[in-house]
Amino acid sequence: MPLITKKAEVLAVYAEAAANKWVIPCFCTENLTTTEAILSAVLAHGQKLNRPDLPISIAITNLYKGRQQTVNYTGTRKWNLGLKLFLQDLKVLMGEDSPFAGLRVLIHLDHIQHDADQELLEWDMSQFSSIMYDASTVSFEDNIRLTREFVDRHGQEIVIEGACDEIKEATRAHADGDDDLTTAERAEDYLKRTGVDMFVANLGTEHRAAASTLHYRGDLAREIRQVTGHKTVLHGASSVSTEEIANLFDDGICKVNIWTTLERDTAPALLEDMLRNIAKIIPSGRIEELKQEGLLGSNISSQDGKTDIGFFTNSYRQQVFKLEMEKIITEYLQTWYR
Repeated sequence: MPLITKKAEVLAVYAEAAANKWVIPCFCTENLTTTEAILSAVLAHGQKLNRPDLPISIAITNLYKGRQQTVNYTGTRKWNLGLKLFLQDLKVLMGEDSPFAGLRVLIHLDHIQHDADQELLEWDMSQFSSIMYDASTVSFEDNIRLTREFVDRHGQEIVIEGACDEIKEATRAHADGDDDLTTAERAEDYLKRTGVDMFVANLGTEHRAAASTLHYRGDLAREIRQVTGHKTVLHGASSVSTEEIANLFDDGICKVNIWTTLERDTAPALLEDMLRNIAKIIPSGRIEELKQEGLLGSNISSQDGKTDIGFFTNSYRQQVFKLEMEKIITEYLQTWYR
């Protein structure tokens, strides 16, 4: 199935999701391994549900200060090349000869900045399914003005997600002491005056935060739902508990953006796997030296070790990452696609 980019078809996916009480998962990526992990997990979960065409949104940021994912997509560190590679990867992976060809995939541009991303905003927007136009760092009135202007220019060709209020990163939010949450009145005003299709609200979550440190304000989300319907997008999902994640549709959430947990919670898995196979990765003499330096414990064995080229490769590391990511992604899918 081709990538879904036409606005009417994208909105139809969200209408179907609302009818089924689904929250559309939107997983961010900055490399091919993550992209394939997302598709693999969705395909496997869909097969279990006998729904081989489950919809999924795959996102990437550009020059967003929080994380420049197009820049990280290529060693050249050029965002335009990274974005082209990302788009090409998706086209190939959704081709007729791919196991993922039956999925319905939406392409989302996330946290596209009203100022830093001006060059990208001159691209053909029709090749994307949706865009988060982010002017949340300026005053509320300027945010509305800039977002309205963007909607007037591109609202006919692409689903536009606005940013009613800024979602900060954990360290910055704590330093600022700023917890300006989105009220129902503010959300309604923003939605009406900008004309966006959906919007991000500040519901107490943070980027890069853990669930144990924050309290997601589901009560505010439900108040917003009463005046806007299911048009709220949640960012900072890594700071939302498992119990609260399960109730997001009832809170009025139509889409959830997820990235931090995919990278943060897979690196430890690689470290553990490499430690368990350390005798196949480095010579026994070096293992003993690391023990003497206190970097390895006494239980690590260097006996009968024979290095194995398979453990030296990027494909080995990618496979560990991919399998762990698939587990994390599947947990979210099982919560919303039932």
